[in-house]
This record gives sequence, C-alpha cells and structure tokens, in this order.
Amino acid sequence: MAAPVRFTDQEVKEFQEHFSAFDENGDGTISSEELITVLRNLGEPHDVATVRRLIEEVDTNGNGIIEFPEFLAVIASMRSGTQGSVANFARIYEKAKEMIQVKGHSGLHSYSEEEMHAFAEHMNYVLGHDAELEYLLPIDPNSIELAEKIADGVLLAKFINCCVHDTIDERALNKRKGDRDISLFKINENLNMVISAAKSIGVQVINIGSNELQHGAEYPHIVLGLIWQLVKINLLNAINLKNNPLLIRLLKDGETLEDLMKLPPDQLLLRWINFHLENAGSSRRVRNFGPDLQDSEAYTILLNQITHGGTDMSAMRTEDRDVRARKVIDDASSIGVPSIVQPRDISSGNTKLNLAFCASIFNTNPGLEPLNEQEQLELAGLMDDDVEGSREERAFRMWINTLGVPNLYINSLFDDLQDGLVLLRVIDAIEPGIVDWRFRVEQRPNNKFKKLTNNNYAVDLGKQMGFSLVGIGGVDIHDGNKKLILAFVWQLMRYHTIKFLSQLSMDGAQVTEPQILEWANKTVAGAGKGTSMRSFKDGSLSSGLFLLDLLGAVEPRIMNWELVTPGESDEDKLLNAKYAISVARKLNCTIFLLAEDIVEVKPKMMLTFIAAIMTVALQGVRLE
Repeated sequence: MAAPVRFTDQEVKEFQEHFSAFDENGDGTISSEELITVLRNLGEPHDVATVRRLIEEVDTNGNGIIEFPEFLAVIASMRSGTQGSVANFARIYEKAKEMIQVKGHSGLHSYSEEEMHAFAEHMNYVLGHDAELEYLLPIDPNSIELAEKIADGVLLAKFINCCVHDTIDERALNKRKGDRDISLFKINENLNMVISAAKSIGVQVINIGSNELQHGAEYPHIVLGLIWQLVKINLLNAINLKNNPLLIRLLKDGETLEDLMKLPPDQLLLRWINFHLENAGSSRRVRNFGPDLQDSEAYTILLNQITHGGTDMSAMRTEDRDVRARKVIDDASSIGVPSIVQPRDISSGNTKLNLAFCASIFNTNPGLEPLNEQEQLELAGLMDDDVEGSREERAFRMWINTLGVPNLYINSLFDDLQDGLVLLRVIDAIEPGIVDWRFRVEQRPNNKFKKLTNNNYAVDLGKQMGFSLVGIGGVDIHDGNKKLILAFVWQLMRYHTIKFLSQLSMDGAQVTEPQILEWANKTVAGAGKGTSMRSFKDGSLSSGLFLLDLLGAVEPRIMNWELVTPGESDEDKLLNAKYAISVARKLNCTIFLLAEDIVEVKPKMMLTFIAAIMTVALQGVRLE
C-alpha cells in the first residue's frame, strides 16, 4: 500500500494560491461558473456537461462544488501516480498552473464577463436615482466600466450603505464639487473607508487595498470578488425571520422557530423555492442554484405559483434552454423583478447569478400568506432579543471573518462554533502552534461526544492563554449559551488586539489596557486638545468629542471640524459617533462597533475602537 502523500506548509500555501486562481470570488470553493471561466481562458471545451463531469471527479462530498481539501486530493493523486478518476481535472490543473505562472509575471487577470454585466445592471438599478452619481451612472454593462467607475470610492460607499443602512456616514465621504475631480489624498481616504466599512459588515477583503480599487480595470477579478459579496449582502439581507416574518410559512413539521432562524439566507431561499414547487403539486425540488435551475422548469413553476397563474407555463413548450430562460426573465420583469441576468446565466447554471436572480424574485414577490394575530404574537416574543448581545455577536463574528483563516466564514457565532473546530482554528490563528491538531482535535466531529471533546480542549487552551473562564465548559459552547460564548470570544478578540499592539510597541513588551488609556490621553494632550478619558467606561466618551480629538491628533488632515457637534444632545452625540467611526475607517482602522455603542459607552467596544486607532498610529500609516 502506497504511503500517504504529505505536503509542507510552504507547499500548501502555494497550492492555496493556485486554488485562489480558480476561486475568483474568494468564498473558499470552486463553482461551476468559476471553472467555466478557467476553461474558457485555457481554450478548453466548457459546455455544461464537461464542467459537471470535472466537478464530479473531484467532489467527494457531493455538494456540487470543489473545496480546498478536494483540490489537495487531486494534487496528492498526481504525486502518488494514481490519478485514477481525477485524471481529467488533474490535466486542467496542470495547464491552469502554467497560465497562473504566466499571469504572475504579466499582471494579466481573467474575469467573468457575465458577472461584470450583471453587477453593473444591479448597480444601475439600485443607485440610478442618486443625483450625486450622475457622473458615474449609468454603467455600461457590456464593458469593464464597473471596474473603472469605483476608482474614487463614492459608488462603493453608497452601495455599502444600500447593503447595510448607515454603515458609512456620508458626511465623511469626499465627493466631487462641480466638475472638479477628487484629489488623490481624498480618494485614498474614501477607499480606506470603503474597505474598512466592508470588513465591518462581513465582507472578506484579504489582498484588497486602495491601489487595487483605484486601478480596478487592472484587477477586474478582485473588483468582482468584492462587489459580489456586497451584492449578495444587498439581496439576502431581508431573507430572515426578523426582516421578513412571512418566512414562518416555511416551517416544517417538528421544527421550531429557533430552528428556522438558524438557517442562512441561501438555505431559506432554496426552501422557499421548494415550498412553492410543492404547493404547485410538482415533484421537482431544487438543491442548489446551479444545475437544478438550468432547464428553467423550477423558475417557470415558481413564477406561475407566486403570481397565482399570472404567468404561464409556455416556456416549457420548447427544448431550447436559452429560449426558456428568456421567457422566465421576461415573466419576472413583468412583475417588477430587476433584469440583471441574461438567459445564458440561467442555462449555464451560473451559481452566483442564479442566487442573485432568485433573491430578486423573493424580495419583490415572496408569494407567502400574511400572518394571523396569533402567529404575529408568537414571532414577536421570539424576536425580543437582547440588543447588546446581538451587537456583540455581530462584532465578534465580523472579527473572526476578517482574520484571514483559509476557508473559514461564519454566519452565526452561536451556531457555527458548536463543533469546536471553528473555535480551535481561531485560537490557532491568533496564537500559532498552540493547538495540537494531531493528538487532541477531533477532525470529524460527527457526534456530540467529539464536539464536546473539541470544545473542552478549546476551553483548556483559553485558560492556558490566561483567560478568565470560570464556570465555562465545552458543553456551554456546544449548547449555544450566548452569554458564556460572548465572554469567551471577547477574551479571544482582546487577546488578539493586545498581542498585535505588543508586536508594534518599541520594546515588544505586553501592552496593557492602562497603557492604551495612557497613550490615548497623551496623544490628545500633545495635540493641544482639552478632552481626556478616565477609563473605557467614562461617561464623557458618549459625546464622541474625545474620540474625534484622538483621530485628529493621529492625522490632522483627515478631520472636518465643521461637522463636529457640541455633543450635548442625544442627536448630536449620535452624529459625532457616526462621524468618528467613518473617520477611523478613513485611517484604515479595522473596527466593528456601532454608533450606539459609543453613545452608550460600551467598555468592550470602546477598548477595541481606541486600540484600532492606536494600531494605525504605531504603524505610522499615512494616506499618501
């Protein structure tokens, strides 16, 4: 029996780079449309059947996409000389690797024209009414204009606010005045703010900087990867029980509302489609946004069902899938669904664009019955959540998603930590080498005992790192105890922040909270300002004035003092807090708190905010 193939850390890093060349949107998987793009660039046949066969060769778990471990399995089979059933994909990999190496020297990058077209159309639809964007819109969807028109940051900033309201304080956004272009310094401010704001709402921005966005035409694949994540947030944000209580109609027998709330938006969307297919009496079911939608049958039934017969089934009278898809798009347009996709996007099984199209149909025409009074009361009780806990969950979840751990992205802090693996990967990321993966970790935690083993080990490691974890056990993490999970993850986030600051300090010694406090006060006093803070729970911080003075002391050119209020009324305090957050993002600070956290002086969030400013100051970052 042949010995197992082992890779060095350097080799795995190299393979990750090659994998990323296939994985254009950076979601940690290779989808059918991404494989089509690679095949097209290689001059290989890329009909749907070929792509499906290539994925099936490698897709060991049968989910219709290729993940990094499956990608490594191909390389291992090549090294062992036993390619077997993965020979075709191995051949594509070898040919693509040559292209990747050429691109590395030439700076050329491939991109999906279909995505460029669809995202340009979506931007035109969402932002077309904004008078301040007249110099940028409409975007020509049949060109690379989208990648060019994000260069000054204004378009992206406004789109981020469409994704999550008030993420960026538009007062801090540098805009054109008349026909005068924005200066390079101000453009860099905008783009830094955009990147930091995108991080704060869960977008992965690894290897994305202001240079790539300012010269988007040279990096169209990076632009599309960023914009796809934003489009996805924009379209899926309302697909949850809190924003759309009608989703209660999708509850299955034996399920609780808590079970339904745990489902991510894309899974809810699939369930919604199947709900209407079942109600229409169809035996057809949809498991993905690619192959299962290619023939347009599910779309045709769905549209007919949600319009109560307002659209017909005539699309199914032809065998031509592109003709069917055109009829589906036209029918959807007739009921107010924006036309961002083209027939070929449906018939080729483009996963991203089909997801976007399905979400657009749901957002305009969910076709679900209104709730009765009893259902409204039941749902209202469930939604009466702890606001502070929800804010912390959001902040800590976003922090984990920006650590850059390969193939790690979480949708729910409480649910996704259940098996212990995510928590262990986070611990290993912030303290490399501390996790004994070989002897202490259950790599396939497929039962409660294995999950508890991982979680108990995570708690032991936390204690080893000096955390206060009295009363916290592995079972609490497994069972989703919100209060105790937040306490644990907060200490991880704080540990990571302090460790990074210690690495930046002059002597490399451990940085303490009192030292962060002292640095902030000295920095503000050194700039001739009269504000100060006694602690991270100092009530005077609610005005936002000290934070703004600190930001101005770190980079005076970044402030517009005319926008600062006296910070006396609640309204003024909120305005200052919003401005402080956006100014911090202009400095490229990575922050996750909300303006309300400042006004209410949440000590944990205040520490992370000031530490983020200190990090930038110690790095000597400037915007030139």
